Amino acid sequence: MFYNVLKAKKIVNLEEEKFSRKVLMENNDSSLSIIAIKKGEIIDTHTSISDAAVLILEGEIELHFDAEKFNLEKGEILMFKKDREHKVFALDDSKFLLIKI
Repeated sequence: MFYNVLKAKKIVNLEEEKFSRKVLMENNDSSLSIIAIKKGEIIDTHTSISDAAVLILEGEIELHFDAEKFNLEKGEILMFKKDREHKVFALDDSKFLLIKI
C-alpha cells in the first residue's frame, strides 16, 4: 500500500521560474502533478496524451482551447479530452493540480 499525506501549498514554489511542475505520481500515460505559475505568465500551446482534469488550488488561471476560454478560480475543476490543443495564462500567482488519466 502507498500512503502519503502532502501539504499541497508547500509542494511547489516559485523563485526565479515562470512556472514549476512537481510530478507526484506517474504510471504509463497517467499522472498526478502540481503546477505553480506566476501572474502574467503563459504555459504555451500544447496537447495532452491523456484525458485530463485541472483543479485550482490557489489563484486564478485562463485555460484556452482554440476559440474557447475558461476562467478558473480556487476550488473549480475543468476536465478535457486528450489531444486538445490548449494553453494556460495566469491571472494571478496560481497553483493547480493536474490529473491525467
